[in-house]
Amino acid sequence: GDLVQAVAYDTLIPGHGTRNTLNLRLWASRPVRELEVDMALFNLGDYQGALEARQKSENITSVLYPNDSSYSGKELRLKQQYFLVAATIRDLLARFQKTKRPLSELASQVVVQLNDTHPALGIVELMRVLLDESGVPWKTAWETTTNVFNYTNHTVLPEALEKWPVSLFETVIPRHMELIWEINHRFLQLVRATFPAEEALVAAMSIIE
Repeated sequence: GDLVQAVAYDTLIPGHGTRNTLNLRLWASRPVRELEVDMALFNLGDYQGALEARQKSENITSVLYPNDSSYSGKELRLKQQYFLVAATIRDLLARFQKTKRPLSELASQVVVQLNDTHPALGIVELMRVLLDESGVPWKTAWETTTNVFNYTNHTVLPEALEKWPVSLFETVIPRHMELIWEINHRFLQLVRATFPAEEALVAAMSIIE
């Protein structure tokens, strides 16, 4: 996969009529090595090719919500959405770790509000970090994640909700697709237990078509 660096840009937002100021943190994608130049290609006169790796890294945040009518556009948008949530989750956990509190207290100290479907990958990314990097058991990781995240749905129109090809997820973020399969499996088990013998409802509620 691609290896890129998330560079934070902070903007202070002063409150009106108060002494309070909030920090808005934005992210830019940069190559891991700042001088990402293929000198072999550069010396052959292929200047554009020499800078391809650097440009590929920076493309992720060059344009917010790139056109996704083509496969390459969908791939870039998925990479962008994952990059932004991964950087934010990593930053969130780094701040939490400075408090010296155990991960079991994460949900009592941190709340993430999702106001759209675009950052929904943050749920799966937090699960991945808790499971794969911190060794937290599934049940505990899921309880923590569901208590950290809130979601506000601003419309019930299906066309306003994102849908992604499974094959694209399996190519770009395969581990996350594995976790989504497992989340969906456990969710459908709960639906079946709550509404036995209603397979049509189970199919309708599956997050994977």
